[in-house]
Amino acid sequence: MIAKTLRDYRRALIGWTIGISAFMGLYLAVYGSVKENPEVYGPQAMAKFPGALKDLMGGMEDFTSGAGYLQSVVYQLFVPFLFLACAMLIANRALAQPEEDGTLELVVTLPIDRKRLVLERFAALVIGLGAVAAMTLLVTWGLAETMEMGVPFDRILAAHTGVLLVGLFFGAVTLAVGAATGRKGPAMAVTGVWAVLGYVVVTVGRSVDAIAWLKWLSPFHYYASGQPLQQGLPVGEYLVLTGAAAVLALTAVLAFDRRDVGV
Repeated sequence: MIAKTLRDYRRALIGWTIGISAFMGLYLAVYGSVKENPEVYGPQAMAKFPGALKDLMGGMEDFTSGAGYLQSVVYQLFVPFLFLACAMLIANRALAQPEEDGTLELVVTLPIDRKRLVLERFAALVIGLGAVAAMTLLVTWGLAETMEMGVPFDRILAAHTGVLLVGLFFGAVTLAVGAATGRKGPAMAVTGVWAVLGYVVVTVGRSVDAIAWLKWLSPFHYYASGQPLQQGLPVGEYLVLTGAAAVLALTAVLAFDRRDVGV
């Protein structure tokens, strides 16, 4: 079942791999110009940007260094949300979309345990998203070496592991909501709202005491607070993301097992 699911996902996974790699190539190619013009992109120039914009982009500090540029331009906002979108669309194809299309009802009439069905489709999501992460990691590292960014491979690996876990977390959210409702719309809405609000809370919300405590509910806090590009793999934070994704996958199993599937 896992192999068949991956075959069904292969075009989407290839497309996302190419798209994320193209994004990396486009933005990392600009770094040479940034490094050569510190008077344009240095701290004094960045200080002119509005505070809210700098917060959304992670502060935009040390923009001319390789690690600072990667953090602000690649790993702060754009790549996590690309992985999130990839995981969300694939997770919806696991249960909610087939149920809306009327094909899942036939699958559950076969002698296949429902729990196993959900777990195997979640496993396919993990493997598929992991493959996208592995390929784009190699592209990022190759481009970083070409542009002489001076960021060690283990730091890029740590940051890339984070975006993979963020994607898996939100993929598990989508899977759980889809398993409980059988509809793509609610699954995408819950995931999208949680992602956007969670990101705002850990960026702009840092300056607002009334909502600062909500950072503990945002996966982006556990992704970014450990500063993987500067300090290496934040084991504790990443274990929280891994555990949360596992709990959500279990929730999807229980929700789907107890619900009547129909069209």
